[in-house]
Amino acid sequence: MNLNSQSANSSDTYSQRLADIVGTVIALITLTLPVFIIAHYSSVNVENNQPSLSYDLSIPGD
Repeated sequence: MNLNSQSANSSDTYSQRLADIVGTVIALITLTLPVFIIAHYSSVNVENNQPSLSYDLSIPGD
């Protein structure tokens, strides 16, 4: 009976370890993928929409 309980504990430990690894991979993808997607799409064809700060200072009639 001891052998069966040790086998079950070994299987549970392996399952727990696998779940930890899969969870860590999912967490890393969830945190990093949006950053890369935003960086990729925000750097492509970005238009400069700032208003021009130059003024026409000529005097009318000259």
